[in-house]
Amino acid sequence: MIADSFGRIHDYLRISLTDNCNFRCFYCMPEEEYDFTPASRLMQTDEIIKLAEIFVANGVKKIRLTGGEPLVRKDAAQIIAALGKLPVELVITTNGTRIAEMLPVLKEAGIQTINISLDTLQPEKFFMITRRDVFHQVRSNIELLLQHKIKVKVNMVVMKGLNDNEITDFISWTKHNPIQIRFIEFMPFSGNKWRSNKMFSLDEILAVIAKDFSVLPVKGEAHDTAKSFMIPGHEGSFAIISTMTNPFCDTCNRMRLTADGKLKNCLFSDSETDLLTALRKNEDVLPLIQSAIWSKKKALGGQLAADFEKIDATTIQNRSMITIGG
Repeated sequence: MIADSFGRIHDYLRISLTDNCNFRCFYCMPEEEYDFTPASRLMQTDEIIKLAEIFVANGVKKIRLTGGEPLVRKDAAQIIAALGKLPVELVITTNGTRIAEMLPVLKEAGIQTINISLDTLQPEKFFMITRRDVFHQVRSNIELLLQHKIKVKVNMVVMKGLNDNEITDFISWTKHNPIQIRFIEFMPFSGNKWRSNKMFSLDEILAVIAKDFSVLPVKGEAHDTAKSFMIPGHEGSFAIISTMTNPFCDTCNRMRLTADGKLKNCLFSDSETDLLTALRKNEDVLPLIQSAIWSKKKALGGQLAADFEKIDATTIQNRSMITIGG
């Protein structure tokens, strides 16, 4: 097993397949012209599989594929098919644009849960956020997943003054649809112009929902990042990922492998370990993995203040969200 110095066992690996994306969401990508990582510096298909096998052999039970947008990678189908053969729960986070064409591959790989990033239910606002006019395509693909009995979780980053007025619309969506809405507190990353006054907190989200709905807490699993809730009479449910106001660091079991083969032991860590270079030199990468996780800080990468209002985003040493993989 892979453990840190606080006794936390790490059995969940997030693998970013690419830092490329067909969206241009401001909270994920830096606003300035962005240079995507050259293909030669990305992990190749066989390298992703080799590293995944090492992690699985050392206790990893769940792998999530992320990006950028993982399904824009040309060999995504080949990677998904290979990872689907490992004795691990395989899931994916996507913006949903390529679900229809990739559905056979996803089903064949045994993927039973898919997270879709969708921050608004308004087509005009969707275009403003993503700079792409594909709202109806994403909504159609969500319906397609439900038709095929694939569990759908919708990730909605709540930002004050932008989409916080849509919280109840998302909740209403769960009335007759077996989806889970996951409201996510806006988090600071390089280039995303985070400010504490843009952040809509767990308590604020619950207060908005409680005005119109009866809310009941749902007991989650030990390592859940989200606090889960249900509304009587609704087919679906909702959850809140409160990284900024009520983090889940004490039970964290996550590791992140960036598309260029760097291991991050925390979303907010200011350091990373180069596994890809070692792998290409035929070196043993397991000691590197163990050392990286052992050095993990107790909470929030050791960088963020416990009081989110005291965070100065300009001082954070980290990648942009799109180069981490979420």
